[in-house]
Amino acid sequence: MSKRTITVIPGDGIGPSIIDSALKILDKAGCDFEYEFADAGLTALEKHGELLPQRTLDLIEKNRITLKGPLTTPVGEGFTSINVTLRKKFGLYANVRPVLSFKGTQARYDNIDIITVRENTEGMYSGYGQKVSEDGSTAEATSVITRQGAEQITTFAYELARKEGRKKVTIVHKANIMKSTSGLFLKVAREVSQRYPDIITEEMIVDATCMKLVMNPENFDVIVTTNLFGDILSDLCAGLVGGLGMAPGANIGRDAAIFEAVHGSAPDIAGKNLANPTSVILASIQMLEYLGMADKAAAIRNAVSAVIAEGDRTTRDLGGTHGTTDFTQAVLDRL
Repeated sequence: MSKRTITVIPGDGIGPSIIDSALKILDKAGCDFEYEFADAGLTALEKHGELLPQRTLDLIEKNRITLKGPLTTPVGEGFTSINVTLRKKFGLYANVRPVLSFKGTQARYDNIDIITVRENTEGMYSGYGQKVSEDGSTAEATSVITRQGAEQITTFAYELARKEGRKKVTIVHKANIMKSTSGLFLKVAREVSQRYPDIITEEMIVDATCMKLVMNPENFDVIVTTNLFGDILSDLCAGLVGGLGMAPGANIGRDAAIFEAVHGSAPDIAGKNLANPTSVILASIQMLEYLGMADKAAAIRNAVSAVIAEGDRTTRDLGGTHGTTDFTQAVLDRL
């Protein structure tokens, strides 16, 4: 049986070091992958003169599974977001952001287990109609929601809830104000919910959702929402479990998926052996679950959980004094 080949994009800043950590852990767990490395972001711009080289796109297309470190898109220089480009090109319509409490973190809560399912290609991030008037006094952008997009993402969320044994899906919207776009999303989501009588459905306006997530986050299970709201809510949820360093993300389409650390490239600590690699390790766990390798995923999660709970060689954001390599070795020791 031939080995599974994974496209690996180390990324920028702390990306290469945390990706290296994740790959060592995958190898130690006996995943037996082949890796094909590709450049994107500032690293690619410096090496190849473009943020997203054709070779990188070809490798993603060929292997269909990608593990990605954080990428930097230069701000204010006319560059399109690399992540948005990848999601659109490969039809990665579902952004899945789980957050789970780990004993031993600096988080304010200890009982969080929430999955945010975010529509990944439409809404305010669709890129349509962005313009600024010649005198700079007016700016416009167009939000586009389609019935197909809304049905696709809400069906994904309910199927995920059923597969994971989840009890409730919360549909988050702003249909009271954005009656056309958010209204269509809510209407379609209601229709989809009727197909899943075994799952509790609740509807919630986005601002109320933010308040209730802070006050009673344990009441949430699976959240499904549009692109912009999902971006904001998933980061809020990350804050409940200790920050973006504890939050992985998966971008899933019909026949391709990219798994990633959701935090930035942190250039201020790049090369200093300080970064917490947990986010990308958890993303690799998502990748294993997607590939049907649940036993390997569980082994790695248990090892990471034990390291954090015991405070063994943890990084500064987890209350420790160690760096990336020590934390990685602590996980490897438990595997």
